[in-house]
Amino acid sequence: MRFNTKIWLGFLALLTITAAGCSAPATHLTYATLPALNAVAAFRVNNQSAAFTKIVGSPYPTGTSPSAVVVDPAGQFAYVANQVDNTISRFAIDSKIGSLTEILPRIETGFSPSALVMNSGGNLLFVMNEVSDNIGVYAVKSGLLTQISGSPFLTVRNPVAMVLAPSGKFLYVLNTDNAEVLGYAVSSSGSLQQIAGLPAATGTGPLALAVDPGGKFLYIANTLQNTLSVLAINSTSGALTPIPGSPFLTGTSPLSLTVSTSGQYLYIANLGSNNITAFSIASDGEPNLITGSPFSTLGSPSLIVSDPNGLFLYVVNQTTKTVSALDIDASNGTLTNGPESSTTSVAISSMFVTQ
Repeated sequence: MRFNTKIWLGFLALLTITAAGCSAPATHLTYATLPALNAVAAFRVNNQSAAFTKIVGSPYPTGTSPSAVVVDPAGQFAYVANQVDNTISRFAIDSKIGSLTEILPRIETGFSPSALVMNSGGNLLFVMNEVSDNIGVYAVKSGLLTQISGSPFLTVRNPVAMVLAPSGKFLYVLNTDNAEVLGYAVSSSGSLQQIAGLPAATGTGPLALAVDPGGKFLYIANTLQNTLSVLAINSTSGALTPIPGSPFLTGTSPLSLTVSTSGQYLYIANLGSNNITAFSIASDGEPNLITGSPFSTLGSPSLIVSDPNGLFLYVVNQTTKTVSALDIDASNGTLTNGPESSTTSVAISSMFVTQ
């Protein structure tokens, strides 16, 4: 039988194309702000094992006391809020290794920028200025930030946290002093208009909030009351309505919360009781305690972030100055302490995990 070279080469080419189409990145990037070092740390994280590898050159200098970090959806630029400098540092991300190069000059903000969120299109950046009681909104293009007309927008006194609904249509801001949450409708240009009927009441001492991936429910950790408020989001107006049974009990001093990428599970970091409360989420938004919850941590969990692949929950442990990865059982949401963790020399104030 005669060997047909053209057919063989065509077969090899087909295999190569198929393999390239089916392959997926083996790692993703994680960035964490380090206020005590005035820097941002960078790690490459294995998708399967959650092993953290420090990127060459990390940590990278920022302004004074960085408080928040966010990465654009394309993974090309990182933005860091510098709370004492009242500025934003912009970094270009190396597409091969994930290292950061700062783009100067830094962008001026209001007083004490403490939180950042970006819309899914990557063309709007929202900056919460804690002391000047306003929200700065910036148009984003190729890493450049331009404050939009009308910005900054006045908000509550001493805002402590904010979250943008996945649709990008609604922005919610927490006020701890008055135990309430405000909401704003977001126009296509980024301008903010307060939602009628808000603010809505929360529990005592609210410090963190999250929206499920479907944009149906707003979850609020009431730190001083040890409870969780759950509010249904009106998809048209953005108005908020507490669901029956809200608020629900948590551990002691709930300080951070996140919804899994699947939208099935809700996790709450309890700083005071050194554990994670885990809930499954019903179709009506009601949280139901998962068997085995709460789950132990390495010590004083102050921040939790969901893994983009739904495999792990990343936990920032305040006392041990570590980031640990807990395995998530996709079938029931239970957590298992994994072997992987990364140690930092100082405490982490915020963390962003890329896709």
